Amino acid sequence: MNAHRPTPARRGAGGLKMVGVALAAFAFTFSLVPLYRIACEKVFGIRLEQGPGQVRAAVAGADPSRTVTVQFDGGVNSKLPWAFHPEQLTMKVVPGELNEAMYFARNDSDSAIVGSAVPSVAPARASGYFTKTECFCFTAQTLQPGEQRDMPVRFIVDPDLPAGVNTITLSYTFFKNETMTAQLGAGAASDLPHSAP
Repeated sequence: MNAHRPTPARRGAGGLKMVGVALAAFAFTFSLVPLYRIACEKVFGIRLEQGPGQVRAAVAGADPSRTVTVQFDGGVNSKLPWAFHPEQLTMKVVPGELNEAMYFARNDSDSAIVGSAVPSVAPARASGYFTKTECFCFTAQTLQPGEQRDMPVRFIVDPDLPAGVNTITLSYTFFKNETMTAQLGAGAASDLPHSAP
């Protein structure tokens, strides 16, 4: 006789615990969106508004009477056979509002390549007042041979930007991620069928 065998009552209690954990996980996941909204509005002072087909955000204290010109620039390192450039050269923005700009990238080689973008903001004293909320530079980008992609960057210029700064330049340089590209190539090679000796 096995003394450690669970009784039907214990098995039922275990099943109820599993159902409870699943319901708690579902409730937590469901609450993430309102928690995110509360964190943005109360902690960071960002007000989110849903509009038809777009998202707008404004930081508390935004001054619509002030505009700043944001210039966009982009290039690639000589080892990366990609075309890469901004889809707009300048944009007038209101400090405190969420803005979106687009960049274009195309892999002109005959193999898949992983690239990593390094951003810079000029003048240097403006960099602390320029916040990217979404950016292709946050993760490495993989482009297949001939693949092209539009890549967004969402940003907010802080309303506390010094009054003397009226133009900000956002620039990106894409570099070939040698390690990840090599791993990509090794993975592709391992997927090829091996011929018999």
